[in-house]
Amino acid sequence: MSFAHASPLRSFAFARRALTVGIAMAAPALYAAPAHAFDTTTAAPATATKNDESIRPFKVHVPQAQLDDLRRRIQETRWPDKEVVTDQSQGIQLAQVQALVKYWGTDYDWRKAEAQLNALPEFITNIDGVDIQFIHVKSKNPNALPVILTHGWPGSTFEFIKTIGPLTDPVAYGGKIEDSFDVIIPSIPGYGFSGKPRDLGWGPDRTARAWDTLMKRLGYTKYVSQGGDHGSVISDALARQAPKGLLAIHLNMPATVPGNLTKPINAGDPAPANLAPDERKAYESLSKFFGRDAAYGAMMVTRPQTIGYSLSDSPSGLASWMYEKFAQWSDSNGVPERVLSRDEMLNDITLYWLTNSGASSSRFYWENNNNNFSALTQHTQEIKVPVAITVFPHEIYQAPKSWSEQAYPSLYYYNQVSKGGHFAAWEQPQEFAEELRKAFRSVRQ
Repeated sequence: MSFAHASPLRSFAFARRALTVGIAMAAPALYAAPAHAFDTTTAAPATATKNDESIRPFKVHVPQAQLDDLRRRIQETRWPDKEVVTDQSQGIQLAQVQALVKYWGTDYDWRKAEAQLNALPEFITNIDGVDIQFIHVKSKNPNALPVILTHGWPGSTFEFIKTIGPLTDPVAYGGKIEDSFDVIIPSIPGYGFSGKPRDLGWGPDRTARAWDTLMKRLGYTKYVSQGGDHGSVISDALARQAPKGLLAIHLNMPATVPGNLTKPINAGDPAPANLAPDERKAYESLSKFFGRDAAYGAMMVTRPQTIGYSLSDSPSGLASWMYEKFAQWSDSNGVPERVLSRDEMLNDITLYWLTNSGASSSRFYWENNNNNFSALTQHTQEIKVPVAITVFPHEIYQAPKSWSEQAYPSLYYYNQVSKGGHFAAWEQPQEFAEELRKAFRSVRQ
């Protein structure tokens, strides 16, 4: 989750919270532009000019030397001493993260992740001076509804891969042909294989405009947007902008906290007596989050460059930084392996390592200097585009229906499901896909 979703921690005030890739030479007829290659380890991506709107096929291949270097660094990890508590109140426990990192340095195979990515139609295009890398899978149904799915931190496009089948081919997964989607999964600038912005301003609003440009460049005149974490914030921004052709958005981490509750939540004040039970639960969840669990965001939103030095130099440090959130935010009672395999988590962590994205991904927090749980600061009242919300039971907070209706006047779909956490699409891809089918059914044209 982005600490842009949060607001100041109580103890102090702050503003909010080497790889070479090759591009395939053979291109589908629609994408006839020549391929390019770039090396993010030694230089900025070799891209087309800023005005070049070509869409280029994309494939991944990491030189073996970089994978060997990763394993060497893992083996040379200098571990801290063991925590002095029996729970995770001081952070992810030593034994738990050591088990993950040991597997990473011995049995984990990045080549399987590469093959998984390269089996999908991947592309890259320059928008507003930054290369945007994305997955684009079309349904066999010519009337499929295009949906753009946006990840967050510490996630990536890997979060959505298991949803591609259920969304593009619903019949094979118990759905109906008329619920088909074309799926577009971009990497946020500074994340994954997208370029790293070299100018200021790449926050949610600018990213949302880039997403609309991408959808129009792909030839879509009508589409929907879905997001959790950063993706919720970007989808909100897109809905506020209301570009022509955006039919609706779906959120699994909406900004619903009423304006009058933001300050008392952040201050750790007791919940007001007049709150309904579900509102009180949401209030207390956020109060605990801001009071005990949001220090990572304080660092990333205020000093992304400083934390970036550690995340870029130590694979074990990077893994610990990310794995803690998999443990905290997944519906797993602190053991994320119950819902995500080690390989799945390490695919994501290794992607951050190989693309050296520790600092650049953190800068999105610095750019998005806002409270993204707050309906007031997210200006949700300005959204006129239809809004759908699904509440997963182990999200950082469960948005009450009353708050959701108040925050989003154009809310037309709200549902609570029985399992899943912050990484909803990753943890429960079938449930996630079914929610999108139901949520967007009424806006199909």
